[in-house]
Amino acid sequence: MSDKEAQKRQAAQRAVELVEDGMKLGLGTGSTARHVLQVIAERRARGELRDIVGVPTSRATEDLARELGIPTGTLEQYPSLDLGIDGADEVDPFLDLIKGLGGALLWEKIVASACDRFVVVVDDSKLVETLGSKSPLPVEVVPFGWSTHLEFLRALGAEPTLRKTPDGQPFVTDGGHYILDCAFRHGITHAKEVEAALRSRAGVVETGLFIDMATTIIVSGASGVAVMERGE
Repeated sequence: MSDKEAQKRQAAQRAVELVEDGMKLGLGTGSTARHVLQVIAERRARGELRDIVGVPTSRATEDLARELGIPTGTLEQYPSLDLGIDGADEVDPFLDLIKGLGGALLWEKIVASACDRFVVVVDDSKLVETLGSKSPLPVEVVPFGWSTHLEFLRALGAEPTLRKTPDGQPFVTDGGHYILDCAFRHGITHAKEVEAALRSRAGVVETGLFIDMATTIIVSGASGVAVMERGE
């Protein structure tokens, strides 16, 4: 395991300490979330967390949870969740996020919105002063008329690129949509305004801006694990 993966593992272990038996969990998507699921499975193997259920944020997470023996359900069955644990592509000083480079932003945001507490696990390379300064902002759109959003996005200060698979085909989310990855040269200085503008446009399904959603950030680095709480 590389140093970076070991750090993610440490942060995942700290996050899973928050999980109690009987909880209904939101299960995130991505490399850090995989560590979370593995740690949950290890606790179950020790006889802990026998009465939990997880709602996955992607088909890949659902497949991994089942492989690891973690019970899963749906939001229709469990519309209110106790705790969600997920990763992020960027975290700013206000604990706002960019998510979606893994392609699951819509389902991730729906599940996060259903959680009483939303915990985000990252390594310290994901910490930024301004959202959009390192990673593009994913914007999920319906395939019909996707190219009509390009000039609109440029007017917002972004340079959009249609996400594609390795064979050159458009990447399609679990919900059947396309993703436009929007690079902001100087970062997103007014994230709430950008979010509102995008969400008001017909054909835009969701954005990777997670504003005022994370309650706790668990950060791993060379010096160990730190915890940041909203409001501190």
